[in-house]
Amino acid sequence: MEMPSSGRQPVNKTAGARIRNLKPGPSNPQLFEDTSISQPNFYGGYPPPGPAYSGQYNDEYNVGGAEYPSAGQFGGHSGSTTFPGQQLLNDPVANMAVQYGQTLAGHGTEYVNRNIEKYVSSSKLKYYFAVDTAYVGKKLGLLIFPFAHSDWSLRYNKDEPVQPRYDINAPDLYIPVMAFVTYILLAGLVLGTQSRFSPEHLGLTASTAFAWTIVELLVLLLTMYILNVSTDLKYLDLLAYCGYKYVGMIVIMLGGLAFQSTGYYISLLWMAISVAFFLVRSLRLAILPHSDPSSFERGNKRRLYVLLMVAIFQPLLMWWLTRHLIGTQP
Repeated sequence: MEMPSSGRQPVNKTAGARIRNLKPGPSNPQLFEDTSISQPNFYGGYPPPGPAYSGQYNDEYNVGGAEYPSAGQFGGHSGSTTFPGQQLLNDPVANMAVQYGQTLAGHGTEYVNRNIEKYVSSSKLKYYFAVDTAYVGKKLGLLIFPFAHSDWSLRYNKDEPVQPRYDINAPDLYIPVMAFVTYILLAGLVLGTQSRFSPEHLGLTASTAFAWTIVELLVLLLTMYILNVSTDLKYLDLLAYCGYKYVGMIVIMLGGLAFQSTGYYISLLWMAISVAFFLVRSLRLAILPHSDPSSFERGNKRRLYVLLMVAIFQPLLMWWLTRHLIGTQP
């Protein structure tokens, strides 16, 4: 007699039989874990390298609900890895702001370079440093003993002055710059022989000399402007002429180092006369008087005032910047 179907499947009562073909699903929930299904043969119980088993390993060997970190959490690379600021860079508004900032910075750099080139041209600076060894030797001799020199005129080539290497009367910046550095080093040597050397004293000597050079240049430019003295001199020319006093200051310091106070004052007297004579003869041809005959005498007087100021100001600065180096050696 057949029993009515109750919806259950017949059960195989064979010993050790397991349900193999049924897979868990919505209609057939899995009631127990089927341990008869063979698992992948891993190397020593661990999955082989490679991305193929990464998901399977994490799903099937998640013991006790513990989660194993992925490769990206260990510092590895993954396709979805992001870095700080990536979202900001992907923002079109941020990209527009970055481009605007770069454009603004480019315009600012161009403006600064254009104004620097306007006041301090690189080609003009190259002219003042176009010297050679022969020129430097002759110019140093002219600064120390200028009384035998007769021709003080400048040479021109197509309305442009020739480079200093071809004209000993042309102003340069090489000798003033090197003389300034040598003055600072020699001041440190003199202070060391007097057991008074310190970095603070050396820095104070350098800053004081630099500041007085700027003040001297400004005073000359302001005086020439107030007196309305027309001249072909540029401010770099005046800076070069004002810097020649450092050569005399080096000679003065060497005299004081060798013969102490007596050698200092003798060297100061000689170099004061030499540098003043050199500047007066050099600047006399550069400062132009008025072309109007009625105002020639008045313009000539203003030119003499400027020359006398330069001739007096240089010895005073040479003494002022070296007076603190006088002292008896231990």
